[in-house]
Amino acid sequence: MDRLFLPRRRVLAASIAGATALSLPAVLRAAAAGLSPTPEQTEGPFYPLNYPADSDNDLAHVAGHAEPAKGTMTRVAGRVLDRGGRPVRGARVEIWQCDANGRYHNVRDGDSGRPRDENFQGFGQMVTDEAGGYRFLTIRPVAYTGRTPHIHFSVIAPGQRRFITQMYVAGEPQNERDPVLLGVRDPAARARLIVPLRAAPEIGREALAAEFDIVLA
Repeated sequence: MDRLFLPRRRVLAASIAGATALSLPAVLRAAAAGLSPTPEQTEGPFYPLNYPADSDNDLAHVAGHAEPAKGTMTRVAGRVLDRGGRPVRGARVEIWQCDANGRYHNVRDGDSGRPRDENFQGFGQMVTDEAGGYRFLTIRPVAYTGRTPHIHFSVIAPGQRRFITQMYVAGEPQNERDPVLLGVRDPAARARLIVPLRAAPEIGREALAAEFDIVLA
């Protein structure tokens, strides 16, 4: 898997590194006043019961499968920071989300008459680098019954308890009525979970990119 997609991942890593460097001055300015922590959210019922055999940071391509996942290719990247703006190195970041058909993988979610996309990994993980950075290639999250589009995150930093949150997409009309998102009562805190998606032609045609920094309390 790593050898098969190595050139594409090098491009992905280089583009993320550039975006991170551009955002560094803002991070340093915020650090002087102390960063606001990312709101904690529920794990939800669909954390995998077992990890897929391929569980790297590329959810859009499964080892041994010729076809990519259905959906819009989306790079999600950012940094894990402490409240002083310092990078948290060596933290394990996990993400999981439903596929383009609204189905979770490696769980008992019922079939609802919709098949799973077997070319979607459903779960991925990686360890933050020296700058606290992480990056995933996945698909644009989609809505399913009762939930606005979102991606689940878990962060396990050295010496700290597991932290769970969710990332949401700016401009989604269902954000205004999603019960989990609205459970964050403070509008400013809620806004820290909602990120815009931008065009990312460096990844592929119609591809998107999001930047989601996670600040641990």
